[in-house]
Amino acid sequence: MAKSGILVIVSALVVLAVCGVFAEEKEYVLTLDHTNLTETVAKHNFIVLEFYAPWCGHCKNLAPEYEKAASELSSHDPPIVLAKYDASDEANRELSKQYEIQGFPTIKILRDGGKKVQEYNGPREAAGIVSYLKKQVGPASAEIKSKEDATNLIDEKSIFVVGIFPDPSGEKFENYLTLAEKLRGEVDFAHTVDAKHLPRGGPVNKPTLRLLKPFDELFVDFEDFEVDAMEKFISESSIPIVTIFDNDPNNHPYVNKFFEGTNAKALLFVNFSSDFDAFKSKYNDVAVLYKGDGVSFLLGDVEAGQGAFEYFGLKPEQAPVIIIMDTEEQKYVKDHVEPDAIAAYLKDYKDGKLKPHVKSQPIPEVNDEPVKVVVRDTLQDMVYNSGKNVLLEFYAPWCGHCKTLAPILDEVAVSFESDADVLIAKLDATANDLPKGDFDVQGFPTMYFRSASGNLSQYNGERTKEAIIEFIENNRDKPAQSDSAKVDSAKDEL
Repeated sequence: MAKSGILVIVSALVVLAVCGVFAEEKEYVLTLDHTNLTETVAKHNFIVLEFYAPWCGHCKNLAPEYEKAASELSSHDPPIVLAKYDASDEANRELSKQYEIQGFPTIKILRDGGKKVQEYNGPREAAGIVSYLKKQVGPASAEIKSKEDATNLIDEKSIFVVGIFPDPSGEKFENYLTLAEKLRGEVDFAHTVDAKHLPRGGPVNKPTLRLLKPFDELFVDFEDFEVDAMEKFISESSIPIVTIFDNDPNNHPYVNKFFEGTNAKALLFVNFSSDFDAFKSKYNDVAVLYKGDGVSFLLGDVEAGQGAFEYFGLKPEQAPVIIIMDTEEQKYVKDHVEPDAIAAYLKDYKDGKLKPHVKSQPIPEVNDEPVKVVVRDTLQDMVYNSGKNVLLEFYAPWCGHCKTLAPILDEVAVSFESDADVLIAKLDATANDLPKGDFDVQGFPTMYFRSASGNLSQYNGERTKEAIIEFIENNRDKPAQSDSAKVDSAKDEL
């Protein structure tokens, strides 16, 4: 190529570089660390902060969406700032503790220079993040002055709460604003002086809280303006009489609310493709009958409920199946239930006539490994009534720490093989119900030691063969001396 041609190309590249064509693309998400987190948050009345870990797959999926949202929100009036903080970095961990991070990614909305911290409960894609945060940055309750305002604000597919105040002042109005601020991010709020602007419900002439919903009676009014009473009303009214659990994402928020509720729970699983119509009406009638009586109702599709079947230790072939969970976590199960039998089953539950269902793995046909397998149905015989000193590990098959501990427990068990008074055992806590009260299993692995005389203690020492053996020896009941041994001992003394 001629020298003049090369010069033209070089000159063009220089011009492009100067113009910024090859300049690094601007990042709109602020990257913070322990040196500037507190200072940066303090400067902002409203800032969104993602706590992430570089190795986290969900964080990697969120990153481009979060950046897109940050770019768009940078031009909002006023700009909405999005930031991120690597909470897995050793130097950053101490500061992240104050935000009670339980997993990644976790997003928090920080207001008033960090004085108010709110969970981000919105979407994880760019358009949804933008829409959600635009609502969050404004007042907790928007004012509706016309039907057009109502149309623009109210999502017909979601829960929406409107305070109707002919005179928007006074204690009731202030309590309402307090509630809206408290629940913002969970529920959308608005207020108006005239109910005629709203899509549902008649006129009112006194302060009224109106909850609009896309199911059941479509709206419900409430007139107690104590903050706790309003919060309870919204919580209870936001769950359908019968919650539908299927693969439709529009139903998922109501499923979450169902399981978060404090009522006893009735769950009926049927094949929606063949049995939905046969059960829906009958089940709804029962739910209406027990409305306000401490029981919430869910109708689930077998296809969507695989996780529930695993949790309860059931099989899809048992459907139609109804499960009742009471507030003490007792479970009651009836499989192959008929539509006309549901009402009687609920009555028997309320009358205390049902026997609790206990989940247990099958009893092993062969149990000859050094560490013995305990299931729920053998717990009584192998642990409580065995007359032995038992070290019992509660584990989960997927738990990495449990897998690391396994060969160590094998060595411990082998060392006690000739000691008939000591038993080393394990129980899969994901596949067996635990008796209430004795074992507090909050994570895996968890180990308990029960002496032959019944003294129960949790093992919290080092997970080494030597430490575990020492603990067992220090806490076991010594075997009683036989009569012949006592005679031999007396002869020795003579």
